[in-house]
Amino acid sequence: MDGLQTSPLKAPVIEIIDLSSKDDSDNEEKRDNSPDDASLQELEDGDDDDHQSLYEDMLEGMLDRSEWDEEPADMCTIEEAFAFRKRLRHVGEDEFIAETIETGRITAKKLCTAFGIKPPSLLDGQPDHKYYPLLGLGITRELSKRVKLPEYNTIDDAVHLLKRSKNIIVLTGAGISTSLGIPDFRSKETGLYSQLEHLGLSDPQEVFDITIFRENPSIFYSVAKDILPSSQKFSPTHAFIKLLQDKGKLLTNFTQNIDNLESHAGILPEKLIQCHGSFATATCVECGYRVKCKEIYNDLKAGRVARCDRCVRTLRQAKPFGIKRKRSMNGVPLSKKKRQSYEDSTDDEEDYDIAVAGVMKPDITFFGEDLPETFHDRLVRHDKDLVDLVLVIGTSLKVSPVSEVSGFLPAETPQIYISREVFPHPQLLQSP
Repeated sequence: MDGLQTSPLKAPVIEIIDLSSKDDSDNEEKRDNSPDDASLQELEDGDDDDHQSLYEDMLEGMLDRSEWDEEPADMCTIEEAFAFRKRLRHVGEDEFIAETIETGRITAKKLCTAFGIKPPSLLDGQPDHKYYPLLGLGITRELSKRVKLPEYNTIDDAVHLLKRSKNIIVLTGAGISTSLGIPDFRSKETGLYSQLEHLGLSDPQEVFDITIFRENPSIFYSVAKDILPSSQKFSPTHAFIKLLQDKGKLLTNFTQNIDNLESHAGILPEKLIQCHGSFATATCVECGYRVKCKEIYNDLKAGRVARCDRCVRTLRQAKPFGIKRKRSMNGVPLSKKKRQSYEDSTDDEEDYDIAVAGVMKPDITFFGEDLPETFHDRLVRHDKDLVDLVLVIGTSLKVSPVSEVSGFLPAETPQIYISREVFPHPQLLQSP
């Protein structure tokens, strides 16, 4: 087929990203701008990055056929869609493309509907190869889904799994701590991100961006008090995880939480991976001096930038007389006017305004920082071959690489997802 030579499906025409990891606000923005607002000329003229973005924008909102205003004239039935998806998993992507597109058995346009993609109107009348990128995205998304194990469906099944399992991975998020008054991050009205509009940030996640922290740590310190646990109390879910440990069933608790409440609940260090670090300790960004977070607790609760005591002592020893006081953000000027209001937030605190003493950064993993090596080592070299049950509790799984753990583990390992909200991933492949 000529079209295959123009845009081969087997070639990596687009690098797929996990659209489910995008914030709800991003999705709302995309829904406000209809996928059909993209022009065919933009798709043809843009570079690879432009193509990726535009096709992903088109794909967003087209993936749930139950919400389509009207069904395309030529689309796969539910039965056909199930058969195509099952065949894809059975033979693999290359053989599947050979059997369908290369043989002319079905058009790419129609095959898109088998993967829940509604062909956009802007491609109406275009050659079939114009649909290849969308089809490629659909196939990649399908293969990334974890197939539901059909034998587990009820509460009794869950109880049976808990009783029989000996090596349980528990993957937890902020939802297990909200009962203690610690906000989660992404709930629309009560989440931390929804409450940060007053900061004037283009994206509330910038609060946890390592570049912005180095540029102006007072932004993070202004909200740290809201996510810092005020006591060592823990929730019933923490107690449940501890119970699994006491019964010899807990393999590993991978927590995305930074409140360190797992430790307070008694989860052993060798059973706990704090994927995003925690408030347990803090480290100077200049000299690497590490302290327990209780030493900067008062600063955190006051929204005051904590400075490194060792840096201060070193500076005083080096210049015992005539120290010139100087406000500094670690030598990096603020680049955005909207952040300037934070620059003088600690002017009244003389002890935190000496020369260029380093800032103390709680040892939580910011966006732009690598996860601890223990995360990868534990998951890949230890847990993957031992796990017999996975519990996912209180997380929307929107932040990688933790969001990828569920799909990385063996497909035959049962997984139970517990959340207050409907979770769209992994989408279930079920017979109609």
